[in-house]
Amino acid sequence: MVIIEPQGLSALFDALKQKGYQLIGPRVVDQAIIYDEIGSPEDLPVGWTDEQDAGVYRLRKREDARYFGYVVGPQSWKKFLHLPILKLWEAQRDGPSFEIIPNDEPVPKMAFIGVRSCELQAIAIQDRIFLQGDFVDPHYRSRRENIFIVAVNCTEPGGTCFCASMDTGPRAQSGYDLAITELYDAERHVFLVEAGSPAGETLLEQLPHRPATEADIQQAHQLLEQAGKKMGRQLETEGLKDLLYDNLEHPHWQKIAERCLSCANCTMVCPTCFCTTVEDVTDLTGETAMRIRKWDSCFTSDFSYIHGGSIRASTYSRYRQWMTHKLASWHDQFGTSGCVGCGRCITWCPVGIDITEEARFIRENPVT
Repeated sequence: MVIIEPQGLSALFDALKQKGYQLIGPRVVDQAIIYDEIGSPEDLPVGWTDEQDAGVYRLRKREDARYFGYVVGPQSWKKFLHLPILKLWEAQRDGPSFEIIPNDEPVPKMAFIGVRSCELQAIAIQDRIFLQGDFVDPHYRSRRENIFIVAVNCTEPGGTCFCASMDTGPRAQSGYDLAITELYDAERHVFLVEAGSPAGETLLEQLPHRPATEADIQQAHQLLEQAGKKMGRQLETEGLKDLLYDNLEHPHWQKIAERCLSCANCTMVCPTCFCTTVEDVTDLTGETAMRIRKWDSCFTSDFSYIHGGSIRASTYSRYRQWMTHKLASWHDQFGTSGCVGCGRCITWCPVGIDITEEARFIRENPVT
C-alpha cells in the first residue's frame, strides 16, 4: 500500500488518459451525483455529499473538501457494460433481397473512477450472468475486457445502505485494479492506494507516492470498521431464501402492492437487474430495419406476456416475483444473492417501499 497526495490523483487521471482510457466517474449534474465522462479530479463532486432515505435523495454541501464524500446515486456502472439500448444488427434492402449488417461499432476503453465495493460485487454478478455458462453475451464481453477499475472504499455509508448485511462492503475485496481510501482530517488530505491487479501495479509505479505507514493503514481500517457499524439499513439474510419460498402466499404481498406503482424504478437503478426486451423497427421507406435490445423490467405487464395474456397481471405478483427472485431464487440460478445492499431501490422508490423492512415483516410474521 502507498500514499498519494491530491496531485497524485491528477497524475493518475493523466496516466489513464495517456493509455487511451476514457475516464468515467461521478460528477454533480441536475442536483444528483451521476456517472459521466470526466477529465480531471476537479470534475468530481468535491465537497458534496448525498442524504438518502426511503424515497428521499438530496445533495448538500459538506464542511470539508473530500473528493469521495458521498455514497451512490441513481445510476450504476451497468449502463456502460450492459447498455440500456443496444443495436444488435441492421438490415438493408438490396433489390428483392436484403443484407444483414452486424453491429461492429468500436468499443471504447473506459476507466471507471470511484467504484464502491457493493458495485464491484454487482459487476461480478453480471460477469457471472453474461460471461459464464453456455451462452456468453459478446457485447458485454467486448466492453468488460476494456475496463480499468479504480475502486473507492466507503467510509461514510448512507441512509439506505446495507452492504455490511450482504457481505459486499464497505471495503473493496476484489475485482479492482486500484483501490483508494480517502484519509481526511484537520492535518492532511491524502489517499491510501492498493493495487489489485498487474495493470494496477504497473500504473501505480508511475504515480508520485510514498510507502504507507502502519498508522495510515490503521486509520483506514478504523474508518472502514466504523462505516460497517453505521449502515442506514440492515437485512437479516440467515434462512431468508427458504423464508420467502415458504411465504409466497403471505397477505403482506398485497399490502406492498397497494403502495407499489409498478413504475420499475427499483429495477432501473438496481446494479444487478439485467432483464431486456427486443424490438424490431423500420424506417418509413421500408429500406432499413433494425433489431434493438432495450432494458426491460419484471414490473411491466408486457414482460411476462405470452399468447393469451400476461403471467403476472397484478402488481402483487410482480413485486413478489422481483423481491423473491432478488433474495431467494437468484441463489438457485447463480449461487449468490441478487442484492448487493446498495440501497438504490429504497432511495429511488417514489413511495419509499423498503426491501429490508418488507423482508423483516415477513420474518417476524410468517404464515407457516
